[in-house]
Amino acid sequence: MSYAVTIASISKTYGAKQKLVQALSNISLNVEKGELFGIIGPDGAGKTSLFRILTTLLLANEGHATVDGLDVVKEFKAIRNRVGYMPGRFSLYQDLTIEENLSFFATIFNTTIEANYDLIKDIYIQIEPFKTRRAGKLSGGMKQKLALCCALIHKPSVLFLDEPTTGVDAVSRKEFWQMLKGLKEQGITILVSTPYMDEASLCDRVALMQSGKLMQVDSPRNIIHSFPHKIMAVKGSNMLQLLNTLKQTKGVADAYAFGEYHHAVLEDGITTLPIEQVEMKIVQPDIEDCFIALMKDHAAQ
Repeated sequence: MSYAVTIASISKTYGAKQKLVQALSNISLNVEKGELFGIIGPDGAGKTSLFRILTTLLLANEGHATVDGLDVVKEFKAIRNRVGYMPGRFSLYQDLTIEENLSFFATIFNTTIEANYDLIKDIYIQIEPFKTRRAGKLSGGMKQKLALCCALIHKPSVLFLDEPTTGVDAVSRKEFWQMLKGLKEQGITILVSTPYMDEASLCDRVALMQSGKLMQVDSPRNIIHSFPHKIMAVKGSNMLQLLNTLKQTKGVADAYAFGEYHHAVLEDGITTLPIEQVEMKIVQPDIEDCFIALMKDHAAQ
């Protein structure tokens, strides 16, 4: 089977010998063609380093990788013509207008806005009424849409989006993921990195990363179904004291803050807790519960 992206034993370090920082440690995974694949992890997990290696902007210390069947080192020029890359920071020209930025990127790839307008149409029509506005004057959501249009204007086969929803409002985040689903339907392979665990469930498959290491690769559904314990959501009047109580309660394997509740991971056979004057209910684990458990397991190794 041919993959859109293959990553084999990739490792990356920064710094001198005395102060080496391990950004990536022996990362291996494959991304299928047409897949919406999420790289999920907090700041410092290695997401950006991995994306920069795959988009030929950074060399790995060990291992090898291919994008669209091309080697990221030997065939980097060909890869740059075939991929779209949206970095975490807004990196378009602030003094150029929406239309000028888009025309500039189209020209770089020897194409025009008109040639690939159908690909960006559903996104561009949302900002087209403001096409004469300078990019530096746009809202976070509009900057996001413009950056995505610029990454798509040459019709890439693989699209890399590095934390595209960081710093934008909840409505813009929702709209952005709807746009990604539309792009996926057009056959584009999409790799998106995010620190937001709720976005993991929107991907076909995800790679959970922490401190440069790969913890698990699977569909969000399979990851959740593999969680071995029951979760009790608990809420009381003094949440700080309640968390300390939960951590010391017999039958609780782990406890942590989770939104307006605390989540208590129950040991086998436990279905209730001997705590009074609190609200308790059994809930289904989500991807964040799974990530926390994996993170602690890896830290213990």
